[in-house]
Amino acid sequence: MKPHFPLIGVTLDSEPPATDDRDGYSRFPWYAIRQNYMDMIAACGGLPVALGHDAQQAAAMVARLDGLVVTGGAFDVPPDLYGASDQHASVQTKPRRTVAETALVRAAMARGLPVLGICGGMQLLAVVLGGKLVQHIPDTYPTALAHEQPNPRDEAGHTVDVIAGTHLARLVGGGRLAVNSSHHQAVADAGRAVICATAPDGVVEAIELPGHPFCIGVQWHPEFGISAGDRLLFEGLIDAARQIRT
Repeated sequence: MKPHFPLIGVTLDSEPPATDDRDGYSRFPWYAIRQNYMDMIAACGGLPVALGHDAQQAAAMVARLDGLVVTGGAFDVPPDLYGASDQHASVQTKPRRTVAETALVRAAMARGLPVLGICGGMQLLAVVLGGKLVQHIPDTYPTALAHEQPNPRDEAGHTVDVIAGTHLARLVGGGRLAVNSSHHQAVADAGRAVICATAPDGVVEAIELPGHPFCIGVQWHPEFGISAGDRLLFEGLIDAARQIRT
């Protein structure tokens, strides 16, 4: 019997055209993604495919997929989407990307597909599930750790404590994980999701949706494979996706 390699959609970042004053890949708008997102999915037995930012095609895209990964990026979810009346000065948005990713997440969840939200993808997942965000961590957590770690992203920045009895704990073995960290926002209210990991300073580091086959968001970047738990998380995604076609 041939092995089944589930098709995993991976959302892209978007960047404006390069100009004489701004460097970039192209003089035209372009998509971007780090190679290690795709490499980790492939290493764990999935077939990664990149998804563009066309909300009108979201349902059609998801109909072909077995799972979805919502990636991170240097931008924020628009505060009005979670009922905030003000916007912190540090907030930067990419509305077209957010609209498309929201449509993809809703379509994937409606079909019962496995969904993994990473960093900004976790924050979007929380908002889709009715939650709210901390717009700037230092304002809410004055003694917070360096969640925008100064050391390279392929090194650990701090630890997280995985909550016993959660889906995440069953996947990674529970306990404490060393993770990398690159975010200035965090989940304040998980909505219909539940918190399944926190940092030592109390910042929410992972959420999951009870009753869903696989719907997990993590605030760190497991595609770098900082710990064994990172790969186990992706393997759990691929295993859940494999069940879609069997």
